Amino acid sequence: MPVRLLLASASPARLATLRAAGLDPDVQVSEVDEPAVLRDAEPGTSPADQVLLLARAKARDVAGDVSDAVVVGCDSMLELDGEVHGKPADAQEAVARWRRMRGRSGVLHTGHWLVDRRSGAGAETGGVSSTTVHFADLDDAEIEAYVATGEPLAVAGAFTVDGLGGPFVSRIEGDHHGVVGLSLPLLRTLLAELGVRLTDLWRR
Repeated sequence: MPVRLLLASASPARLATLRAAGLDPDVQVSEVDEPAVLRDAEPGTSPADQVLLLARAKARDVAGDVSDAVVVGCDSMLELDGEVHGKPADAQEAVARWRRMRGRSGVLHTGHWLVDRRSGAGAETGGVSSTTVHFADLDDAEIEAYVATGEPLAVAGAFTVDGLGGPFVSRIEGDHHGVVGLSLPLLRTLLAELGVRLTDLWRR
């Protein structure tokens, strides 16, 4: 019986990544209160554990409504100087963020959590993809032009590697897909833990 994959995310980049890899997931966006999840976390929770907590909350939120799918939840944050950054609140914050990031490097953490709800099963597994991102040394005009496009306001860390922000990422150390928002190698490993081969999910 074919396995239905259900993505608990509104991210166009995550959906595009899965489709480019030959998968055709359904999408159901979670309604998790992300700030509340982080407020309830233990003090001193690492950035990697924070994104894993959020990914788990999203996957479980959606999994409660289904009984015939493997649900995938994800969340991404940029760690810079020991602080974590999701989407900037506004253009001013995005500009300030980029002035700190330019010419430096940060770590993009993407948490993944899978809940197997096939036939009412409840097996779960998760993991984190962490990739070091080196940013180009942008001048103020480049930063302002990039922020004016609106793209940095819609993504964790205020940058993309697969969009307009691509020229401003000089190199990465780790999984490119994890920076986009969903690590395909990690997804393969997590699916295998649930007894699912990624190749069996390829669209026919």
